[in-house]
Amino acid sequence: MKGILWLCLLLVFSFISCREDIDKSQLEFYEGPTRVGSDIVLVHSDSAIVRTKLMADKQLEFQNGNTEFPEGIVIHFFEKDGELSTTIRADRGYYERKTDLYRGEGDVQVHNLLKNQKLNSEELFWDRAKKKIFTEKFVTVEEPSRIIKGTGMEADEGFNEYAFTKVTGVINNALQ
Repeated sequence: MKGILWLCLLLVFSFISCREDIDKSQLEFYEGPTRVGSDIVLVHSDSAIVRTKLMADKQLEFQNGNTEFPEGIVIHFFEKDGELSTTIRADRGYYERKTDLYRGEGDVQVHNLLKNQKLNSEELFWDRAKKKIFTEKFVTVEEPSRIIKGTGMEADEGFNEYAFTKVTGVINNALQ
């Protein structure tokens, strides 16, 4: 009986100890998301007053701290009294932790509700620390009395004041 027990233990240990050597050069590093979230709402406040509200249907977070919003992103900016002043919408959104920048891609739209100004571009960055939005891409800005087209633009995050790098056209509306 003891002999059979020892034989069984010997067989079990021999199976456990058998393994193939792993060639570490054939292993692949996983670069996909480490976390996935849906129906995301991120609120930034200052002195208990909501200043920005970021919303996305889907969020992918990566090992390096970067975040992707593959189904689009919407950011609302609020005045000190809590009034919604400006919105940014983009087909896709990204956050790069190293530079602390948000980036919108695709059909990017900014709308200053208080001044009735609209901006369209294919790419836009938001620097939360500097409270600026900017792009090096082509931009169209629509105001009640004119349309301005240009390449490269920088503005405050509320899109109240802006400057173009290169203006390529100004069209005054006939409804003045």
